[in-house]
Amino acid sequence: MDCILHPTYFPNIAHFTAMLSAGKVSFEVCDNFQKQSFRNRTEIYGANGKLALTVPVTYSQKNRQLYKDVKIANENNWQQIHFKSLESAYSMSPFFEFYSDDLKPLFNTNFKYILDLNLMCFDILITLMDLNIDVSPSKTFEKTPKDKIDYRPLVNRNFVPDELTYYTQVFTEKHGFISNLSILDLLFNEGPNTELYLKKQSLTGHA
Repeated sequence: MDCILHPTYFPNIAHFTAMLSAGKVSFEVCDNFQKQSFRNRTEIYGANGKLALTVPVTYSQKNRQLYKDVKIANENNWQQIHFKSLESAYSMSPFFEFYSDDLKPLFNTNFKYILDLNLMCFDILITLMDLNIDVSPSKTFEKTPKDKIDYRPLVNRNFVPDELTYYTQVFTEKHGFISNLSILDLLFNEGPNTELYLKKQSLTGHA
């Protein structure tokens, strides 16, 4: 069945599990932006445990803005900081060097809008993973989508998916397995096995 969800910054494993289980995917681009979500945040596995990477945006809660109209605040070298964080976290992973050069355009391009960054993230990721996902943007906002599974709650940071299968992470021996991180964590650790892993997962959870 088709589904609808948000394009996010380096989507987590639950997002990709949802997309691969669907027929066609609709990206929600017609809703209002909300802070404290994965729209501008991803989580990786650093030396000290879970590490959040947040893209700074120019946004005021007082004046509602559409997600597609929210601009990135590009004053503080956030791209350089994020890439260095990825290097620090995954330089010892099996596949970081294999994929890192293909990801660099995301950290060298001056994006104006968070949505544009997220869409390019998605395009590069599915190319690297050789995934065939039929995606189109939403045309209007529907509170209750028709004929689609509504996976938009996945964008909320308080959504907790049920058990995802264990895989070896760089710092597993130090902090144990951390579930549902950015797809980058899975990609750097599992490489070509990423698609097979995703297809074996089932998506349930709670907020």
